[in-house]
Amino acid sequence: MAKGDLSRPSLADDLYFVMHDDVTGRPRLHPRLASLGLAGAVIGELMLTERVTIELASAQDRLYVTSRAPTGDPLTQGVLSQVIAEPQHPVLTWLVFFARTILNDVTDRMIAANLLNPPSKHMFKQHPPVPVSTNTAAWPLARLNLAVQQRQPPVFPDSVLYGLFAATGGAQRALWEHDPAFVATTIATLPVPLRRLIVQTEVAVGKAVISRR
Repeated sequence: MAKGDLSRPSLADDLYFVMHDDVTGRPRLHPRLASLGLAGAVIGELMLTERVTIELASAQDRLYVTSRAPTGDPLTQGVLSQVIAEPQHPVLTWLVFFARTILNDVTDRMIAANLLNPPSKHMFKQHPPVPVSTNTAAWPLARLNLAVQQRQPPVFPDSVLYGLFAATGGAQRALWEHDPAFVATTIATLPVPLRRLIVQTEVAVGKAVISRR
């Protein structure tokens, strides 16, 4: 995992794009499931830049801070600060907690970064944020489709993206082809902490689906 700042387009931005139509901005997933995926992605951003990791403690996966260096990004800095302040919570608790506001938080960050246009109203109807560039919005999903088509695991960050997208249930809806065996093979290439993040995201999504029934 490489150290660095989080001030450029990142894992959560890419996951947002694959979970929304690249032209209309309409969501492909229920907001609750999308929010849990984005919560996982923001934690993933902190893991990829070596601010936090996941370790097993008392039979539960927990977040451990490995560096308090500023992230260069208000959203991830806020998440990191909360984990520093309350390190006792398991990963599943953090996912559910951050999911409450993360969809709006990521959307606002992407609008500020000129990746999304602000939402608009027409005839009293609210329209979702539309990508500034269709090509930029379509590229993350295109990378995943190409990897699946060629049966070659994506590059390291995209393997995390793929795992989180699959954990939300979005892969089987949006990819040209959904291959659970290839998903498992791809996730297996990741370090254990990132694999645990994907597992816990899938658990959170599963609980959310059950609670809606």
